[in-house]
Amino acid sequence: MRTYRVGIAGAGAIALASAACLNAAGHDVALWSPRGLGADALRTEPLQALGVFQMSARVRIVNDAEQLCAGADVLLLALPVNAHRRVMNSLLPSLRDGQVVIVSAMGSLSSLYLFERAQQMGRRLTVASFGTTVLTARRESATQVRVMARRTRVGVSALPSAQVEAMVSLCTALFGGGFEAQANALASALTNTNPIAHVPLALFNWTRIERGEAWPQYHYMTPRVSAVIEQLDGERQALARAFGLQVRTLAEHFAQSFGTTSQGLADIAAELHAKRGGPPGPTDLQTRYLTEDIPFGLVFCVALGEMAGVAMPATRAMIDAASLVSGHDFRQDNDLLSSLGLAQETILGLLKRVDASV
Repeated sequence: MRTYRVGIAGAGAIALASAACLNAAGHDVALWSPRGLGADALRTEPLQALGVFQMSARVRIVNDAEQLCAGADVLLLALPVNAHRRVMNSLLPSLRDGQVVIVSAMGSLSSLYLFERAQQMGRRLTVASFGTTVLTARRESATQVRVMARRTRVGVSALPSAQVEAMVSLCTALFGGGFEAQANALASALTNTNPIAHVPLALFNWTRIERGEAWPQYHYMTPRVSAVIEQLDGERQALARAFGLQVRTLAEHFAQSFGTTSQGLADIAAELHAKRGGPPGPTDLQTRYLTEDIPFGLVFCVALGEMAGVAMPATRAMIDAASLVSGHDFRQDNDLLSSLGLAQETILGLLKRVDASV
């Protein structure tokens, strides 16, 4: 099987886990930390992966976006969505015609932002999107990452959409099997279930986070918290249908990702807690459950709902409650919505853009 030169933008848990996985599969991996410090220890020490697979290997560290792009056949963006626009802008001047960029995980149509900006600069890219990550992981030190799970099924979309089967084949060559084609980048964005699960968990366990307490999050996905999450999931399903799409339910997501067999969400959470005992919930109010999942998940979905005429009262209530208790308006934090012009877009117009076949 062909091996690839893969440049990874990011130095967090998913970036390191992806680097370890790709290295173990025989691919040449380079890592760039956009903030400049996250990968420094790996210049002199090997990357160590623990958990579901174990390895130790040296990973090349590059200094900037230009070096990352110059040495890569494929780029993987493994970053929080609130960093996507900034990092994409750094990469754009150095991206080459024909280069492939994989966005993992994509939110708020950040892949469309990259694809359209590249087009405006006269560059022809293929941009693939995952609605979730291939791996779940936790960074344990500057050089160690614990890989907790490899999802058994991961959806892939592509811009232009005609390249989706080629992207499924590429991702299979990089990471192994389990990839399946999705209709378009909007389907990938709406597949991301993190916002609907994470935000209620964070809100209803706010004092635990504020006090820095240890709390296993599946244990605190109680029946009433699960009921709220299921309401959010129902609104996400309705939103997808308004755009002619079908996305899996949160229960299906857990079954496909972690092999759960229970039916109701509260029972699924209990099963996961019994099997895994975690993962631990956040202990810092700057958690991505709030800073990423609200503006780039829930606020994005509300914007789509306004476009499609879909009422989303539970989703709006979560945004309002989070803004009230934090003293911060999360609606102002999404730096992609205005750039994508969604407030002036129509359903048909957006579907044509995410097809990008012309």
